[in-house]
Amino acid sequence: MYKDIATPARTRAILDKYGFSFKKSLGQNFLIDTNILRNIVDHAELTEESGAIEVGPGIGALTEQLAKRSKKVVAYEIDQRLLPILKETLEPYPHAKVIHQDILKANVKEMLETEFNDIRDIMLVANLPYYVTTPIIMKILEEKLPLRGIVVMLQKEVAERISAKPGTKEYGSLSIAIQYYTKPEVVMIVPKTVFVPQPNVDSAVIRLTIRETPSVSVKNEDFFFQITRASFAQRRKTILNNLSSQLEGGKEKKAEIIAALEQAGIEPSRRGESLSIEEFAKLSDVLYEMFSK
Repeated sequence: MYKDIATPARTRAILDKYGFSFKKSLGQNFLIDTNILRNIVDHAELTEESGAIEVGPGIGALTEQLAKRSKKVVAYEIDQRLLPILKETLEPYPHAKVIHQDILKANVKEMLETEFNDIRDIMLVANLPYYVTTPIIMKILEEKLPLRGIVVMLQKEVAERISAKPGTKEYGSLSIAIQYYTKPEVVMIVPKTVFVPQPNVDSAVIRLTIRETPSVSVKNEDFFFQITRASFAQRRKTILNNLSSQLEGGKEKKAEIIAALEQAGIEPSRRGESLSIEEFAKLSDVLYEMFSK
């Protein structure tokens, strides 16, 4: 029986053997608690017929747990120094493949067609580097890949923003963007003490179940996201002031923006954080009609 990678002693032995030093610029924090890793995989609800994509496998601690529960794992690793380590640690799992590439530059759709062509149930499961959490999640969602969902560990504060409800200080354009595509649920809080090196903040595991259709129907998706971002540009400003200053030609079209807000049933004095995703959808459709003439 192979010893689990994610124990303090085994992790230290592997790192020492290869003389590996952590790169802060790559946000490398390795988990050294097997129970937490198994819990993460539990929340992904994988079967022997499932496929898993991982980002930033490190020395293979999560990859190993995914490989034990799924038909195939493909992990993207950007740090060349980890490739020989992964070759050794993942040797017992021939159905786990490592691709040396930046996921943000990768053609993931093409990879899925090649590596997962016989697998219908696919999840992205990862302990994401904090500094690229949002770009990675948004890339996966915007490309509308055929995934069932995403289970990722990220900074607790980001998890709270992703799952935030209107009227809270955490709620913003990120909440709306991710809730447009998915149903988010924070499933675990993870203390900083179970990582090496220890990060400065606690982490959380969030599960994003991908919706079959977006949570609201809009005339133009890009414009809808532009409106939500503009509405939160300066949180203390009213939605009218934010839209007037952020939209191209907004200052000259202030009267039209007021008319659009009234048509959508939204008081111009409200702030972005008070609007539901449905209200943003209605407003964006009215403004789109006005601004695209």
